[in-house]
Amino acid sequence: MWKEFKEFAVKGNAIDLAVGVIIGAAFGKIVSSIVEDLLMPPVGRVVGNLDFSNLYISLSDKVTPGLSLAEARKLGPVFAYGDFITVTINYLIVAFCIFLMVKAINKMKKPSPNSPPVVKDCPACTMSIPVKATRCPHCTTELSRA
Repeated sequence: MWKEFKEFAVKGNAIDLAVGVIIGAAFGKIVSSIVEDLLMPPVGRVVGNLDFSNLYISLSDKVTPGLSLAEARKLGPVFAYGDFITVTINYLIVAFCIFLMVKAINKMKKPSPNSPPVVKDCPACTMSIPVKATRCPHCTTELSRA
C-alpha cells in the first residue's frame, strides 16, 4: 500500500493539482483584498456610504434596529442579505478577473499569422492532423510527402 501511495503522491498530475490549488488560494486572497479594500469602498460611497455587510432583517424581537450585524446575531437570528450581496459582488469580480486572465493567456498562446502551419486536413476524412504526418491517424490513409 505504501508503494501505491508513493506512486500516487509523486505523479505529475497530483503535484500539478497541488500547485494549482496553492496558486489559486494565493490569487483568491489577492482578489479578495482588491474587492474588499479597493472596490467595495467606492461602490458603498456611490450608493450613499452604505456598508453592505451590515444589512440584515431581524427575525427576533430582541434585536433593536441600528445594531451592527455582529451584535444583532448575538441577540437572535437575522436574515443577513448584506453578506449575500457582498459575496455575490466578490464572485462576479473574481469571475471577471479570471475571465480576463484566461483571455490574456489564450491570446499569448495564439500563433502569429506569419508562422508556418502546424496542422493540415486529411484529404480523405478532412480531420486535422500534424503537417509532418505520413499517415492519417483517424482513417489510416497514406499521405504524400508534398
